[in-house]
Amino acid sequence: MNCFKKFGYRVFQKTMWCAMWFLPWNQNKATLSGAGKIKELPKFLKEKGFKSILIVTDGGLYKLGMADPILAACEAEGMKGVVYHDVVPNPTIGNIEDGLKMYYDNGCDVIVALGGGSAMDCAKGIGARVARPKKTIPQMKGVLKVAHKLPPLVAIPTTSGTGSEATLAAVISNPETHEKYPINDPVLIPRYVVMDPELTKSLPKHITSTTGMDALTHAVEAYIGGENTSQTKKDAIDAIKLINENLKKAYEHGEDLEARNNMQKAAYLAGKAFTRAYVGYVHAVAHTLGGEYGVPHGLANAVILPHVLKAYGSSAYKKLAKLARVIGLTGENDEALAKAFIAWIENLNEEMAIPTRILSREGEPIIQEERLPIMIEHALKEANPLYPCPQVWGKEEIEKIYREIM
Repeated sequence: MNCFKKFGYRVFQKTMWCAMWFLPWNQNKATLSGAGKIKELPKFLKEKGFKSILIVTDGGLYKLGMADPILAACEAEGMKGVVYHDVVPNPTIGNIEDGLKMYYDNGCDVIVALGGGSAMDCAKGIGARVARPKKTIPQMKGVLKVAHKLPPLVAIPTTSGTGSEATLAAVISNPETHEKYPINDPVLIPRYVVMDPELTKSLPKHITSTTGMDALTHAVEAYIGGENTSQTKKDAIDAIKLINENLKKAYEHGEDLEARNNMQKAAYLAGKAFTRAYVGYVHAVAHTLGGEYGVPHGLANAVILPHVLKAYGSSAYKKLAKLARVIGLTGENDEALAKAFIAWIENLNEEMAIPTRILSREGEPIIQEERLPIMIEHALKEANPLYPCPQVWGKEEIEKIYREIM
């Protein structure tokens, strides 16, 4: 990539960083954290004057009875609670419109997202339609197209990784056009967050590990990027500390509620960091693997992260060295510390049975040679010029990462 294009990207990123200071980031008003807090939510909302709750979740969680404690507590408080439970893994415009109808039909005045990123994306979409009833979802895709106050949105994550409970984005699918696009607006940041470790203690080990590494990737990419603030740095560092101290505990002892709760906090802090400071090439490559081959996002991030950090070389040493010191690693200089931090990530992956390559369940390569040019193009289109990475990459650098993980 020629130097003039790189310079243009950096100018764009600096302009975005300046513009960020004028956006309304302080949407989150309170968090409820601890075992059993989900049962306290209706009382909390009732005290704030709300009367009718729409719970947005997926069929699997609904069948497991995840929404039952909220419904029971609603009944005890004399509140109305209804559940929209048809959210699909990539929530559609149809999901949002069906949920919107249930919201209006039941006179709801607050929306509760219960689940992972898909439930939260759907709930955010419903909230956006309530806020802008004359606008369709396609008309709100892009940046700052909602720009109206949403009804109160409560996020209850059931994994510890996506950070959707802290972000300004909702990703929506349109089955008719086969599009998948984001709506980005600070008004989509949930007003309240409930972190109840009881909801995550039964997660399978491979979900615990990969969602935890997803949170780590959010924190690391946010920290080493060029659009940080003092708050995003603090949030990223605090998240990495919590992950270092608790991910292995949660992985090995799923019933450890303290470790589970700390991982929820880590995912939330990492989400706060990256929603303002952005991510990087790890995510750009991971998203193409999800789109092309259905590779779970957390798994893709975990595999790709050390490869990208190594490829950044000296451009990332100083910041990675700071992160190494944060978790107690030692080294004679920044280069040694940075390499120790990358080795720590690789060891975490190995100890939690996360592979070093992207392979099929049978252990065979899944990335097809003929699809590489398209995947490289998509990754670059996502990352450039938006992501403020330590280096600006072109096709050669991205292709190198794909070939390493093949």
